Amino acid sequence: MRLKKYYSAREVAGLTGLTARQLQWWDAHRLFRASVPSRRTDAGGFTERRYTPVDLLELMVLADLRRHGVSVARLRRLLGALKTRFGVRLYEAIGGDGPVTLLTDGTDVYARTASGEFYNLLQNPDQPLLVIGGEGDLKELSAKARSGRRKRGKRGERGREPHRSQGGSRPPR
Repeated sequence: MRLKKYYSAREVAGLTGLTARQLQWWDAHRLFRASVPSRRTDAGGFTERRYTPVDLLELMVLADLRRHGVSVARLRRLLGALKTRFGVRLYEAIGGDGPVTLLTDGTDVYARTASGEFYNLLQNPDQPLLVIGGEGDLKELSAKARSGRRKRGKRGERGREPHRSQGGSRPPR
């Protein structure tokens, strides 16, 4: 993957597996804002949101967590804990080079500090954990680009059930 100065929402969607609508919703609800926000043009339209390479890396991690069942509320809690408890952005905690390293057991996300302290960022980020033994089944979080295209369902839909207004059948009464 060749790095660019900015990525469009369409490019980010293709690389992360998120949809353009998810990115728009996350931006509108302040979960994750684009570095270059959309703005109104003189012609009455809007410019496209733009994302930096750092934004892209963070979105890859968030998308991977989302695919593994982490709710949007828990993603918000994770980002908030990194900012308030450790004073870092998500990209500073991935890759093992920052002041904290993020690990997961598939359910929760943990921070390991340079001094070896552990914190559960989704449960109680202010309370250090007592860790007995090694890190066991914990896996370090990293940014991964999605490969290939997503599978499409009926009528080109992307893995969703048709909405009633889109011709889906009504549930039995």
